[in-house]
Amino acid sequence: MADIEIKRVEKRFGHHAALHAIDLHIRDQEFMVLLGASGCGKTTLLRIVAGLETATSGEVAIGGRRVDQLPPRSRGIAMVFQNYAVFPHMTVFENIAFGLRMAKLENGEIERRVKRVAGLMHIEQLLQRYSGQLSGGQRQRVAVARALAVEPAVLLMDEPLSNLDALLRLEMRAELKGVLQESKTTTIYVTHDQVEAMSLADRIAVMHEGHIVQAASAMEVYSHPATRFVGSFIGNPPMNFLPATLSNDTAEVAGYRLPAPNGLTAIEFAIRPEDVEPANDGFHGKVRVVEPLGPHQLVSLDIAGQLFRAVLDNGFTVRPGEALTLKPKLDRVRWFDPKTGQALAPMH
Repeated sequence: MADIEIKRVEKRFGHHAALHAIDLHIRDQEFMVLLGASGCGKTTLLRIVAGLETATSGEVAIGGRRVDQLPPRSRGIAMVFQNYAVFPHMTVFENIAFGLRMAKLENGEIERRVKRVAGLMHIEQLLQRYSGQLSGGQRQRVAVARALAVEPAVLLMDEPLSNLDALLRLEMRAELKGVLQESKTTTIYVTHDQVEAMSLADRIAVMHEGHIVQAASAMEVYSHPATRFVGSFIGNPPMNFLPATLSNDTAEVAGYRLPAPNGLTAIEFAIRPEDVEPANDGFHGKVRVVEPLGPHQLVSLDIAGQLFRAVLDNGFTVRPGEALTLKPKLDRVRWFDPKTGQALAPMH
């Protein structure tokens, strides 16, 4: 078992609090992604789990064993960094074998493990090359293979694909998910890229200003954001938000009335851009910009003085300056408390 228990972990740098009482349980063999903007604390949390940073307070346990007082080499972890950190004076084989030789494994076992992980990463034909003869994507594969070769209980990955170009990142993403499912390794993966997080994660922990604001499956985070921040951060384009006026269990949003949770004094309406459709009844707006995006088009409107984005079928004809009425899919509407930013119970 290699589950990870993070309890009340805090980290301060002088007067600045980087992490605020973080609680997170990562299940055995789970792929957990820490997602957030730069400076939110995700890499600091990863480094605390790795033992490269010391928490101000709190505990970290791996497989039921407390490790926050242990050096990195005693924690049963391997780490892959943003820069490839491949040794230029060694062949690919020796790079992958590095950790195994440090552990003083026999040559036969080293060769078996190197060939196995090289096959998983599709670099078996590169074993006798040096890093200077490799592309960026190949070097990143070598770095991942080196980490997997030591058969760690936990694999920690800090933005490992961010130095790759878009097409290679897409290819490596799919490959990485398959490899880690096969290796049955518990993984913590740090990224600021929401598409990467959505496609890779079993669960996503969204971080903001040193807090975990939601930890759930990718679809749960996307469809039911726990806070306004999550709704505005996850999704490209992000969620639309409009002010609402309440009257009993009905809300008026930009002149359109729809059912809303009752018993509240203030409320904010939210909807994903793909969850609206042209109609005769709904929100009335004036089109600002139309962006053709292949299978669909992104339409930006002015609705009640607010920027509102809609993802519409590319067969629908609309031009800048025209009036457009959009109706929300009622089962996709979300409501937020405008003071706290917390999600309110969805309508059923």
